[in-house]
Amino acid sequence: MTGKSSSTAATISKTPFVTGERVVVAVVVSRVLFSLPLSLISHGFSLFLLCLSAFLVEIRAESSPFLLSRFSPRLGASSGILLGAVTLPAVMMSKLVQLTRAISVHEAEQDELAHVTMQYWAASASCCAILIYLSVIMSQSKKAESSSSSSVWLTRVSLTGTVLYGAACFVSLSMISHTGLNTSLKVLWMLFHGIAAVKLIRHLLCTFPSCASIGEALLVTSGLVLYFGDFLACTIAKIFEKLIPVDLVSISYGIRRTETGIIVQGLLLGLLLFPMVFRFVLHIYESSLQKRDGRQRNCSDAAKSVLFFVSLLSFMAVAVPFWMQFVHDFHQHPILWVLTFVFSEPLKRLSLCIYWVLLIVVSVSRFYNISRSSKVERILLRKYYHLMAVLMFLPALVLQPKFLDLAFGAALAVFLALEIIRIWRIQPLGEPLHQFMNAFTDHRDSELLIVSHFSLLLGCALPIWMSSGFNDRALSPFAGILSLGIGDTMASMVGHKYGVLRWSKTGKKTVEGTAAGITSVMAVCFVLVPVLASMGYILSQGWWSLLVAVTATGMLEAYTAQLDNAFIPLVFYSLLCL
Repeated sequence: MTGKSSSTAATISKTPFVTGERVVVAVVVSRVLFSLPLSLISHGFSLFLLCLSAFLVEIRAESSPFLLSRFSPRLGASSGILLGAVTLPAVMMSKLVQLTRAISVHEAEQDELAHVTMQYWAASASCCAILIYLSVIMSQSKKAESSSSSSVWLTRVSLTGTVLYGAACFVSLSMISHTGLNTSLKVLWMLFHGIAAVKLIRHLLCTFPSCASIGEALLVTSGLVLYFGDFLACTIAKIFEKLIPVDLVSISYGIRRTETGIIVQGLLLGLLLFPMVFRFVLHIYESSLQKRDGRQRNCSDAAKSVLFFVSLLSFMAVAVPFWMQFVHDFHQHPILWVLTFVFSEPLKRLSLCIYWVLLIVVSVSRFYNISRSSKVERILLRKYYHLMAVLMFLPALVLQPKFLDLAFGAALAVFLALEIIRIWRIQPLGEPLHQFMNAFTDHRDSELLIVSHFSLLLGCALPIWMSSGFNDRALSPFAGILSLGIGDTMASMVGHKYGVLRWSKTGKKTVEGTAAGITSVMAVCFVLVPVLASMGYILSQGWWSLLVAVTATGMLEAYTAQLDNAFIPLVFYSLLCL
């Protein structure tokens, strides 16, 4: 183990039993559980078991350096296992609560409830499988084998929780299934998610060392497995629909998908799969060179660049649209559909695009010059981008929400493509991109992977995407913009300039900053609610519930050492849906 890892392990081993982050997570989970109707009791029991198991695994992980030496997580952060394990299942649970209200007033169908139920169990199964895997890894440590009975007790409690969780999962799935075969298929589908999650988190932590804490990797893994699982289920169901007309279509969760959702999903998953495609193309090209010359030859930089851009264009313009048309009945090519959609309201949408481009060009050039010539701290410089996100997305969300859905997908696709180019150092853009992006990194980024811009954009986009369909909480789509663009920004700026009282001896977050963040979000909500009411939005959320959500989110920002851009919007969204 390196010196840095040793020092980090020593710090983590001294983590107290009760921390601010754990208390806030307990409050958030309790708020979700106490909001459940009787029909979701089995789901709530499973969420409680998952939370308890994650808590016990986190205690074991932070009392032993074995896990650190195995995976090399991001330095300077706690493990974050509890927060990472419960965030996505809590979001899905809140969506279930919201849909239950919708069904009671005949605003949603049972198929949509079954769809979100499957998503909840898929997300929680992924997290549960990773917790089991982490427990097994720690049990392999010689220190764990020779330790006191406390480790044995923790292991037994974790295993008992896992068995009870499996029972709750089986009962819930059997209630939404028509036959025993259908229930068995759904249980196997959950097992598939668990195995895939374990494989993926191992790959992420080993391929990108020191880029993420275990909790951050857990959240990313469960989210990716859920997204890929949805893609795979949709494809399998379409195949069965075309070939074998039997009752296996329920795997697709039984909801109608929008053209925008299919296009965004195809773009993002296509780019996530593209590195594997490019590796395969590169391997074939180098093998052909070896056969021709009779010796081992590596691809030149120029040839590699040509292969990259040709492969990227072919894959994204041919293979991905083919999948889109296969799973959804587009009346025209997806690219033509996008153009038709944009030009259906040319004045509003093109004006919005021009506004975005001008704002990005002016802001990025200005902030880049400041970062090179000024002594402004990186953390404050990055908060200017949070404010820029508010200026970009808040008007669009109010005026053009459907267009913003598509715009977020396009922006994330561009970010993914640029990050792939930067990592692979594809000429002529790779090296200039690397130097440019390094001007805006902080301690949570690494030379290998820069995640800050992804997390900010995703943090703003996910609440908006998840609010599609029935939504009786008008502020829930604004969860990312309010928590990151307003709350997090004001907390950092006020805390940095005026903060005196710190929440902990080792942390930098201050009471003054947290108070400013909570107050600013509430103030913006007081202004935003009348605006939304005048535009016909449904406003059914009480101010007390809103205050609890804002305060809990503000306290999580104050105490967590995890990537707040990833966790805070999801937690805030989860609380707003209740």
